[in-house]
Amino acid sequence: MPLPLDALPDDAVALKAIILAQREEVTRMKASVRAYEALVQALKIRIARLQQPPAPTRPVQRGMAGPGLLAHILVSKFDDHLPLYRQGEILARLGADIPRSTLIDWCGQAVSTLRPLSALIKAEIMCSDRLHVDDTPIKVLDPSRRTADGKSRGVKEGRIWVYVRDDRPWGGSDPPGAAYYFSPDRKGEHPQAHLADFKGVLQADAYGWFKKLYEAGTDEAPRIREAACWAHLRRDFHDVWKMTGSPIAREALDRIGALYDIERDIAAQSAEVRRRVRQEHSKPRVEAFRAWCESQLPRIPGKGDLAKAMRYALNRWHAFTLFLEDGRVAIDNNAAERAIRPVAIGRKNYLFAGSDAGGDIIADAMTIIETAKFAGLDPQAYLADVLTRINDHPARRLDELTPWNCRPPSEQRSRAA
Repeated sequence: MPLPLDALPDDAVALKAIILAQREEVTRMKASVRAYEALVQALKIRIARLQQPPAPTRPVQRGMAGPGLLAHILVSKFDDHLPLYRQGEILARLGADIPRSTLIDWCGQAVSTLRPLSALIKAEIMCSDRLHVDDTPIKVLDPSRRTADGKSRGVKEGRIWVYVRDDRPWGGSDPPGAAYYFSPDRKGEHPQAHLADFKGVLQADAYGWFKKLYEAGTDEAPRIREAACWAHLRRDFHDVWKMTGSPIAREALDRIGALYDIERDIAAQSAEVRRRVRQEHSKPRVEAFRAWCESQLPRIPGKGDLAKAMRYALNRWHAFTLFLEDGRVAIDNNAAERAIRPVAIGRKNYLFAGSDAGGDIIADAMTIIETAKFAGLDPQAYLADVLTRINDHPARRLDELTPWNCRPPSEQRSRAA
């Protein structure tokens, strides 16, 4: 630090010594500054060389919810059937007071993020040549309708449709999955649109609008062949037997039960083995069942439920016997009925969809969750992983995120190492 003028000595030798000392101090300070500047420059170069990846895109834009929480909300609602208002109560007890409206927004935005994946899963399933189909009603709020008092919105009855591919019973190579669709009503135009490009065997109930799908095309060969459900037929006879104790209904149950005994013996066998066994053992029993029904009809009331069940089978006999000719065809439609059951359970808990868009959200979420379960995955862990990656994943490689191809995070890390 420089000395004030009045502090400088009058002696020339002493003054010279002070000047030399100050010069050395200035020299040291300049060296320190140059060293500091060199250090700063070196740090700048090193920082420039560092490659820090950008933070992953959040699954919900401008939202606080991370992929783990969103996955928990989706699975709780669409797999555990827990309404969002109850989820909000549970979160509040845990110290997170999240409004129900926020949970609704998060749920909708998360499914919107996942919608391309749902569409890809549906496209893969619908290109199969064998499908099971079923549907169930769901209430939907309709702002165009009002209750009698005119104060609240009315509801309409929409539908959830499910198409299932499951080749596991005969050892097929295509992975199983379920494609769900929402429609605002049950008009036949909806399944006809879903199946516009489908060609093969459709296993379904006797829904009237399906008849048009089974009609022969311009080449005189039907694009879609109908396969009926023996479990559905069995339930009709079981209802009669349970209500009336009819011995005829009991015999029908025993005859159908014999067919299922054969099916249990050929479970997981190849399609050819199944066809051969059915031809040898099931076909004689099926033909005997038809003859028995024809002989019983004149002896029972024509308008009774027992006669209706028999006519239901006889009028669609070609559909009830298709499984005898093709080992890949199931004896019943239980695959679709199992897949539609979660929707029916959820319907009892969350009561209705808030709009047609809400119905689409249910269908897309169910498609991803149920297909993940078909693939043997934990749906919550799978969704958390996909929601972490999907926004930054190349669209052309979206198939890598489907339940059939997606590897769990632990396996991804091990392969990367």
